[in-house]
Amino acid sequence: MPAVSAHSIPEALYSADSVRAMDRYLIQNQGVDGFELMQKAASAAFRHLVSVWPKAHPILVLCGAGNNGGDGYLIAASARRHGLSVTCLAVAPTEKLAGDARTAWLKAKADGVEVLEWRRLSDADVLEYITAASVIVDALLGTGVAGAPREPFATVIRQLNGLNKAVLAVDIPSGLNATTGAAEGEVVRADVSVTFIGAKPGLYTGAGVDVCGQVIFEPLEAERVGVESGELPKAELWPWQRCQGWLPVRPASAHKGLFGHVLVVAGDHGYGGAGIMAAEAASRAGAGLVSLATRLEHVTAALVRCPSLMVKGVTHGSELPALLQQADVVVCGPGIGRSAWGRQMVQQVVASDKPRVLDADALNIMAGRRLVPGGNYVLTPHPGEAARLLGCAVRDVEADRIGSAARLQQQWGGIVLLKGAGTVIATGDEVPAIIPGCNPGMATGGMGDVLSGILGAFLGQVPAARKAVISAAAVHLAAANRAAQEQGYMGLLPSDVIATLPRVLAASERHQTHYDRGTG
Repeated sequence: MPAVSAHSIPEALYSADSVRAMDRYLIQNQGVDGFELMQKAASAAFRHLVSVWPKAHPILVLCGAGNNGGDGYLIAASARRHGLSVTCLAVAPTEKLAGDARTAWLKAKADGVEVLEWRRLSDADVLEYITAASVIVDALLGTGVAGAPREPFATVIRQLNGLNKAVLAVDIPSGLNATTGAAEGEVVRADVSVTFIGAKPGLYTGAGVDVCGQVIFEPLEAERVGVESGELPKAELWPWQRCQGWLPVRPASAHKGLFGHVLVVAGDHGYGGAGIMAAEAASRAGAGLVSLATRLEHVTAALVRCPSLMVKGVTHGSELPALLQQADVVVCGPGIGRSAWGRQMVQQVVASDKPRVLDADALNIMAGRRLVPGGNYVLTPHPGEAARLLGCAVRDVEADRIGSAARLQQQWGGIVLLKGAGTVIATGDEVPAIIPGCNPGMATGGMGDVLSGILGAFLGQVPAARKAVISAAAVHLAAANRAAQEQGYMGLLPSDVIATLPRVLAASERHQTHYDRGTG
């Protein structure tokens, strides 16, 4: 399963342009030799190659024309010096190599590496070399390439992907946009991606989640170059282990009034489970009190499922203001539908001055009626809902998830949480956040309802709204991952994630809690 390497998770993510600027800064302002930097990158990549595949033999390195290809030639030279069988396939003509990339090619040749020219081989020959290799190193296209790979790179990538070989990508899988995570054409599917100098957002969202495999960040002893060069991050990475400390320590004298009263407004005819799951998730995520306003027919089911809830059957929007007044945070949208009942509920919630989480059909109603909330609120669209809010196609949203989240925030305000693998959170005045990782077991109805409930609970406990949203999204994924470890991805249910939440939260409390102090 693709993963982010836990020992090398960066904080700041930089665009491809920024990373190239950082590279130039090291060479021009700090006197770092460009070829020495390339050697460090190649050495790091080779070290991870033999760590992941200690019996790699033979190795085939696919090399392009730029510095990415230069890294590949030096990786091959390292393999040769360590007595491994290695061949380079020069997909770009070697006479086009210049600068450090040419120096790297010459070094590989001098070290006895066999370099084959793609243009002198038939497709069958290329396929034979790829088939014979135990590990493939992708050093075809670096971060400077945008758009779909051209020939012959597209054909080579297609051949490689068709054989399901073990692949290490150098800096980024060829064909992937390093900044957006988009893949406009053929893209290498790697098992491991070793990235250098500055981590790129495209590795952690969009198609990058599918094709990068395990992501390993190697700063090459230049950890502060982003700050020193003045380059601004494109995004920040927030796994659960980095933000779990944001939940405040609960005092021994704690009472329910300290942790927020969450009102969930949800569940039209036939969709009662959505509201029940959101409300139960809010309870499991530590809310002090949770109320559920839903269709009358769902009241009994909600109390049977979770008797700690306060459940009110409502038939008209005029019944909602009294419930809104009592709440600290409102969650609206799960299973709300688009009938007159749902529209009334959404209108009342949008008009409220309470902190709100707006999800699912609440967003579709807002998009259709151009209802823009005021005050504090969080919008949680999946790509389809985001496309409706932006008036564009889903493919446009997915082509640049960070940019899409930013546009949503500019047009609709509040905090925007764009769902999907590599969830993006935009606030407008701070660097966008990305929650790293993915879980295919979450691709089932109701997972978004669970997230909405957790968001409501965390907004009632974490003082800063941005931190509440980031940590809620992160713990949602962490709980799903833990549930999947226990039972697998196939058949994972939202209720499994809800049940796992307390165990994930308990693990984060261990370094904070002082409940048992002085008990003797």
